[in-house]
Amino acid sequence: MKNPSSLRRLLSLARPHLGRLIPATIALLFSSGLSLGLPMQVGSFVDQILKGNDPAELDRAILVLLGVFFLVGVAGGLRAYLFTTAGERVVTELRQDLYSNLIRQEIGFFDSQRTGELTNRLGSDTAILQNAVTVNVSMALRYVLSALGAVGILLYTSWQLTLVMLAIVPVVAVGAGIYGQQLRGVSRSVQDALARATAVAEETLSGVRTVRAFAREDQETARYASVVEESYALARKRALLGAGFQGGITFAGYAAIAAVLWYGGRMLSQGELSMGTLTSFMLYTFTLAFSIGALSGLYEDFNKALGASERVFELLDRKPVVSGGSQHPEKVAGAVTFDKISFQYPTRPDVSVLRDFTLTLQAGEVVALVGPSGGGKSTVAALLSRFYDPSAGTVCLDGVPYRDLDPNWLRGQVGVVSQEPILFATSIRDNIRYARPDATEAEVEAAAQAANAHDFIGAFPEGYGTLVGERGVRLSGGQKQRVAIARAILKNPRVLVLDEATSALDAESEHLVQEALDRLMKGRTTVVIAHRLSTVRDADRVVVLDGGKVVQAGPHEALVAEDGLYRRLVERQFAAG
Repeated sequence: MKNPSSLRRLLSLARPHLGRLIPATIALLFSSGLSLGLPMQVGSFVDQILKGNDPAELDRAILVLLGVFFLVGVAGGLRAYLFTTAGERVVTELRQDLYSNLIRQEIGFFDSQRTGELTNRLGSDTAILQNAVTVNVSMALRYVLSALGAVGILLYTSWQLTLVMLAIVPVVAVGAGIYGQQLRGVSRSVQDALARATAVAEETLSGVRTVRAFAREDQETARYASVVEESYALARKRALLGAGFQGGITFAGYAAIAAVLWYGGRMLSQGELSMGTLTSFMLYTFTLAFSIGALSGLYEDFNKALGASERVFELLDRKPVVSGGSQHPEKVAGAVTFDKISFQYPTRPDVSVLRDFTLTLQAGEVVALVGPSGGGKSTVAALLSRFYDPSAGTVCLDGVPYRDLDPNWLRGQVGVVSQEPILFATSIRDNIRYARPDATEAEVEAAAQAANAHDFIGAFPEGYGTLVGERGVRLSGGQKQRVAIARAILKNPRVLVLDEATSALDAESEHLVQEALDRLMKGRTTVVIAHRLSTVRDADRVVVLDGGKVVQAGPHEALVAEDGLYRRLVERQFAAG
């Protein structure tokens, strides 16, 4: 993305908030105009003192100055409030839009992105843009007006002195151009490094039990320190650039003041200027020098914002690869067909997981998928939920291709209960109701009863209001599983995927969960993925996958009788037992 277009788009974020920005700009113009008159008033005040005028005149002059100061303060406060709140509004809407676009990306996008980096874009990068599009714009406008006004008054007062002072401007302009170009690249690198550090922290903190189990605290601390040091090195380089530029600007400003003092002193000694005029000229010179110094700082902030904005706008503009149609069939039987499917994960495009895979699931049928690890079972479940699209072939629901169906409607027809269900850090009630936010309390409790969860929930002091902690950490494995089943029951899908739903449970929990699953499976097309063959005996059909293809299919008893892969899997498990 080219920088000019990035800058235009960055500034365009403020356009919807002109209702606040216009009165803020009027206040800015008012306060800047009053401020420009102050040095002239001070110069006149000095001349009155030197001439020995009536003290009453001095009193009136001071009162006028105080009145002007008060108006400048009121206008400046109003300007600051309006621009700041507009900036907060801009970054709030930007974060909402960015999150809304991120959450709608295809699953393959998240396979290749680290969560910590994405959260850093939402937090750190958008915060950098906050002031750039409102407060900094107002400050830049204020200092530009002050600088231009000061130059105009200085030219009117003494064009000779003004030319002496402005001799530094070309040097400053060339330095600013070189500095800005370098700073944009370094700022983007700093943000990328911070995103990597955030990703490491998010990954290790969310997996702290694994870190603790392997006693890897020191190694993870060292890994985090390494990426943080990388960001520090880049930030130090950015600071060096900024310090050099700021130092150069400061020297140039003071050099201009020294030149004005030298040349103005000569004019004063020759009677070409009065002391009051020289005083006001010096104050305007200070105003100009301060404005140029402030503009250099804002210039640095703008270039930092441009570096951050490029990555934010890339994510904001990204379109999901998995798109959908608009069909919403009124009746769903639940028949699913996989026709000549080939599939590779986006992060591993050279590895074919499914090859010419064909399978039909009859409405209401229970089909168990078994086979060696890596055979494609979980991939079939992912395609069933349309987390991915196949690279070749077609998946259909009741004869309608997935690509023609509305993705949100489709996922409302498919329910998933996995080996490690994800619960959100809210209450049990909210986690169950996540399937259907408009569900009544009675419907939530009915779903929990059907999932064999009502009794243990009722034993908690807060009942359904019990907070489950991050990822449901305050519940046991069996309890989490039953809450997830209650959520699936409340969703009431026509197609159900059970992905190793009981493999991690003890015998007591497995019995309760399996009983709940049996209720959930009634009348639904169900795909059961399991390594333990005891869980698939009652399936209507067992489908054996190996190397991404169907190698056997039929009832459990028939496949055991055959001399094939399924029989060897069964014998292997019995031998292990």
